[in-house]
Amino acid sequence: MPGWQHIGDESWKLISIDNVSRMIRRDWNHASIILWGVRINESRDDHDFYVRTNTLAHGLDPTGPTGDIRYFQESEFLEDVFTMNDFGFPLKPPNHPRYLNTEFVGHTYPSKTIDQVERLTEHAMRHARIHDQLASNPQYAGGIGWCAFDYNTHADFGSGDRICYHGVTDIFREPKPAAGFYKSQCDPAEEIVLEPAFHWARGDESIGFTKAVVFSNCDHLKFFVADKPVAEVGPDIAEFAHLRYAPFVAELGRAVSNWGDLRIEGYIQGKLVILKTLSGRGIDQKFTLLPDDTTLNADGADTTHVVLRVTDEFGAIRPFANDSITFQLSGPAVIIGDNPFALIGGTGAIWIRAMEQPGTVKLTATHPYLGSRQLQFEIALAAPEIA
Repeated sequence: MPGWQHIGDESWKLISIDNVSRMIRRDWNHASIILWGVRINESRDDHDFYVRTNTLAHGLDPTGPTGDIRYFQESEFLEDVFTMNDFGFPLKPPNHPRYLNTEFVGHTYPSKTIDQVERLTEHAMRHARIHDQLASNPQYAGGIGWCAFDYNTHADFGSGDRICYHGVTDIFREPKPAAGFYKSQCDPAEEIVLEPAFHWARGDESIGFTKAVVFSNCDHLKFFVADKPVAEVGPDIAEFAHLRYAPFVAELGRAVSNWGDLRIEGYIQGKLVILKTLSGRGIDQKFTLLPDDTTLNADGADTTHVVLRVTDEFGAIRPFANDSITFQLSGPAVIIGDNPFALIGGTGAIWIRAMEQPGTVKLTATHPYLGSRQLQFEIALAAPEIA
């Protein structure tokens, strides 16, 4: 429930209770909802108030369990699931039979796409360690990492620029290495994943490149530098015994003396199923545009996300590219975002919003020395609104 630790007077509580009622009535047919929040986010206890919110929720939806977010284990347990923010490691042992960790990592270890590689890798490994502990005890109902995306905030929070860099992706939804950990936890039948938690550079670590951390759902990885084999590793089940797909850690310190492209091959049951190559040249090679959609409805609101990336010749993001991209747009649509747009960490994004007229839209994006790229969008006639 909105409030962030604050509980007001009786008139304030009545509005909050009404908010719970309207939330449940609005959303009770959504199959994706597994829990109703009936506490003010991170508030202290208020027995009478929370008895009322729980009673209301159970009356409106007898099948939906209640919970929310607290930050101290001594809190009175009135809900169906004990929901607890725990940003430490190791996590506190569960003190109730139905225990859900509702926030972890987050503000305790912010990371930016332009951070030095050791911080980004450690950020990813912290998420992996928490999930390994959550999987170690069935009394943990699970955990919800804080958070998916970096986000705007106020002057009293964040990194001094009114942005919280707490996400596993940046504010434009571009992945940090931690996103690769989450991606790797799917069954290979759904998608075969191989995501390095680093960029390939000889000297961005404190003492030179040493460990290659890779998130993958393969059985076995092979590493090659300048086409020469340098390492073979399995998943690190010694540290991550409870994860379905543990991270891979390869010691490559000696291999960097013969510098070149890094190739990582992923194997399942002895068969090569995926490979990824990272350039050793250290040069920005490609400028790409990646739209989520190329067809929009002419309703004045339909919008799509267009990612901008500068990569090496193999498609790996160049994390320190900060070039200014300029845009030209023709047709019945508008750009949402800066123009020109300065890349951050080699990436960025704008949005294209359709106007209320059908037609063809052309977007041209120009990089200072990697040239121009063009996309075309079809704006389709929108269905008439129902009065």
